[in-house]
Order: sequence, then C-alpha cells, then structure tokens
Amino acid sequence: MEKTPDELALMRISGKLLASVFEMLDRQQLAGMSTLQVNDLVERYITDDLAARPASKGQYDFQYVLNASINEVVCHGVPDAEAIIRDGDIINLDITLEKNGFIADSSKTYLVGTVTPAARRLVRVAQEAMWAGIRQVRPGGHLGDIGAAIERHAKKNGYSVVREYCGHGIGREMHEEPSVLNHGRPGTGPKLREGMTFTVEPMINQGSRRVAEAGDGWTVVTADGKLSAQFEHTVAVTASGVEVLTLRAGETGFGGRA
Repeated sequence: MEKTPDELALMRISGKLLASVFEMLDRQQLAGMSTLQVNDLVERYITDDLAARPASKGQYDFQYVLNASINEVVCHGVPDAEAIIRDGDIINLDITLEKNGFIADSSKTYLVGTVTPAARRLVRVAQEAMWAGIRQVRPGGHLGDIGAAIERHAKKNGYSVVREYCGHGIGREMHEEPSVLNHGRPGTGPKLREGMTFTVEPMINQGSRRVAEAGDGWTVVTADGKLSAQFEHTVAVTASGVEVLTLRAGETGFGGRA
C-alpha cells in the first residue's frame, strides 16, 4: 500500500533513527562481545537515547531486539550470552525500530578485526548486490527488476542467492505486501508505484544457496557450512526514483535520493 506524504515523513524519522543505531555500532569494538551484549546495548540505545521502540522484540514471540548472524548463519541468529564475536568473524546485525507508529528495518554485515580476503570479498559483493537492486527502484518499474539485478550481480561474482527469505513491504507493520524477492526476471512482477515502501535485503552465500534451520526454530544456516552475508535498507519509491530511508552517514553506494 502506498504511503501518503505525511506517512512518508514519519517513516523518514524512523529510518534516520535506525541509521543512527548502526552509526553507534560502527564505533564499537565487537570482538570479545557476546551477541547478547550487543543486543542489550542496542536495546538501551533505542529505548533510552532515541525514545523509540525496538520493533522486533515480542514480534512472533521473539524476545530480542535484533538478529545476530555470524559466519555461516544466513539470518535470524538469536542473541546468546555464550556466542562470543571473535576476530576474523563476519556478523550480520539486523535491527528494526518503531517511532510514531512506523517501522524501519535495516541490516549490515560487519567485518570483525582481521578478516580473510575471501570473506571480505563476499561481504563487499553482498553490499553491492543490495545497491544493484535499489538502483532498479523507480515508479513504473517492476519488482522483478530488483531481484534480477541482485541475482545477476551475485552470480557474476561466483556466489548464490538465498531464495527462502526476501524483502518485504513495511510501514505500520513490520511485514506488509509486497514480497521483494532476491531473484527474478526484468519486467515481471507487480509495478512499482510512488509511495510504496519496502526493504531490499539480499542474502548472498559463498557456496550453495541451500539453507537449513537450526534446532532453536529461528537460526538459519548455510547447508554446506560456508559463509553468508546480508545487507538491508528500507526504501521508498519517489516520483523520480528511490529514497533510501535508512541511509547511514558516510555510507557509500547509491546515495539517498535519485
């Protein structure tokens, strides 16, 4: 459903606040912290510093404010006091925030300390794949354009794209229509209309695209144990193109508006 100009103004506020959460995390030394410590740090920042609500907490009975997905974990990693972030890890932190009734959703894969060139390359290509998808967002375009661009960039670089999980519409609810697949064919799928808001969030695997669910009912891992990386932004379709609502200060890539 398209958002009104007033609703988009509120979504910009949520997006800017969520961007500041990642800017705070950028200043942290993650190595040596547990994923539960990161969760608690983010919860305090959202609630105390930003006077906002961590939208993931309590959603679908999930008791934490973020997903922390290390190395072979594709998504939905559950914060754990025993899961220590170590030098050489890659970790995706996926965070949602609600303010004034509207939700923003974003994620970033962090390189922790000295990371292997192979892991560093995977993370770079995953971020590039997200931007390749975002560049396709414009009124009159199609959802298939986004997925096709993501898949093309990943495969060109020798990686696979997870199909079981995808982007989604967002606004007053965390998950709204439409589903934004990370694969597809150009010119197919619903047309994009000004005022639509959704996430673009490719999960890119080093090996096979196949995934498996861990015993906790949440954590999703690569079936072959190889690395996975993800990036995510919340975007809005504008009259002339796209606005990235969760863009962080100093972030390189596509830019905020087009």
